[in-house]
Amino acid sequence: MAFHSDLHDGIAELVIDNPPVNALGVAGWRAFAEAMTALGLRNDVHCVVIRAEGRGFQAGVDIKELAADGRKIVDVNRGCYDSFAAIYDCPVPVISAVNGFCIGGGIGISGASDIVIAADDATFALPEIDRGALGAATHLMRLFPMQKVRRMLYTGEPITAREAFRFGAIESLHPRDELLPAARALAAKIAAKSPRAMRLAKESLNGIELLDVKQSYRFEQGFTLELYTSPDSQEARSAFVEKRDAKFDAKSSAKGGVKPKR
Repeated sequence: MAFHSDLHDGIAELVIDNPPVNALGVAGWRAFAEAMTALGLRNDVHCVVIRAEGRGFQAGVDIKELAADGRKIVDVNRGCYDSFAAIYDCPVPVISAVNGFCIGGGIGISGASDIVIAADDATFALPEIDRGALGAATHLMRLFPMQKVRRMLYTGEPITAREAFRFGAIESLHPRDELLPAARALAAKIAAKSPRAMRLAKESLNGIELLDVKQSYRFEQGFTLELYTSPDSQEARSAFVEKRDAKFDAKSSAKGGVKPKR
């Protein structure tokens, strides 16, 4: 199982545990969305903490699965959309406790959450541009300022937890061994409040958010599909799997696949 959940004193912990890098394939994203939705429907859950075991928080989609069968991109897109939406729509507050790398889908998970705290060893990145894909810029924009988002998306460069804290992308920064206690302490404060008040607060905050997160991400996914069906994307994936530098044909940038619709 790629993850498991526990419930204590009104606090549910959804733990990602899929070595070596906690990446998820089609089945994993589908199951994650279902588990997140189920936790939100429980009356005895007053706050959810998403955390991870291992070297990092979450490394996005299973690139090797997609390299073996590119047709799975549609199912992966759906799984990611449903997972991030389940976090955003969860009736109770969701805290992401990020350790190590937070890449691609990890940005989607944390960016869809209500509160993000991080260990001092955490890094945040969207390296999709080097994998022949796009994605989760919508959720990155819920964390970082526009200029930083654009640089991160265009270059694939990571940002450290300390710099993320300086930008206000994360609510608090902790030594690695203090991350989980800090997440649980914050969740306990939230879980101790009126359950009705917390659910109304979550619904009201989502309602007044200026960015329509789900519509924005759906629009963004159209460009992910267009890029993924291009020759450049195939070359990027092959280079990644074969551990070599990608070689792009400038003429191929004029050729594309499916055009996104808004």
